[in-house]
Amino acid sequence: MINADTGVLMGDMLQANEKLLVAQGGEHGLGNIHFKSSTNRAPRQVTNGTPGEILMLKLEMQVMADVGLLGLPNAGKSTFIRSVSAATPKVADYPFTTLIPNLGVVKMEQGKSFVIADIPGLIEGAAEGAGLGHRFLKHLSRNRILLHIIDMNPFDNSDPVENALVIRNELKEYGNQLTEKPCWLVFNKLDLLDEDEWQQRCEKVKTALDYSGPCFSISAIKGEGTRALCGEIMSFIQSVNEELELNQTMDENAEKNSPEV
Repeated sequence: MINADTGVLMGDMLQANEKLLVAQGGEHGLGNIHFKSSTNRAPRQVTNGTPGEILMLKLEMQVMADVGLLGLPNAGKSTFIRSVSAATPKVADYPFTTLIPNLGVVKMEQGKSFVIADIPGLIEGAAEGAGLGHRFLKHLSRNRILLHIIDMNPFDNSDPVENALVIRNELKEYGNQLTEKPCWLVFNKLDLLDEDEWQQRCEKVKTALDYSGPCFSISAIKGEGTRALCGEIMSFIQSVNEELELNQTMDENAEKNSPEV
């Protein structure tokens, strides 16, 4: 919720039935009953109340998901979410087939699951609004982990290294602490290259990004490597949940044990 006049963020509403005070109501006036006394049994006196605050608000809805997918158009994000969930975003061999964020629930064994958000592909200048990128980048702010999907064999013969750098730079330009989120590299279209060429391209991307975190090789269209990736995501989310629960318990105990003033 944003003040439309100043652009200041008034607050976030993250839970059902949550309340947020954004404008203060005025003080009420006094009716004639307040002026009744032993000598004035039927007063005809009142006071006016004071006006309340008036604000123009801008409401923005952000997708709530555990995992956010980012990458250039046609990197394979929609194909990936189709291969691991029941979501059915449009898939085609031309850019910007995804025009709105799509959500997919990935169900693992023993009733475990997580939610993936597939946002439209980003292009250079997205942080400033190119391709409506600024409208989609905001949906990544609440994801616990980001998957940077990189097309390792682009149909336009572009350089995967340059493409990966475009996405990295757009995250930096957009800000909002997106670069501080865990972001794993997912190299897509494993089935289109031989092993040596694949390894060389992967190493070049990691070197250019100065990246030493988790990397995964997949073929989204054939489902190769996708299940193992989902298993790692599930383990990560569980560890984050356990840490949050532990911190919450510690805070509650500290509050209970704090001396009363």
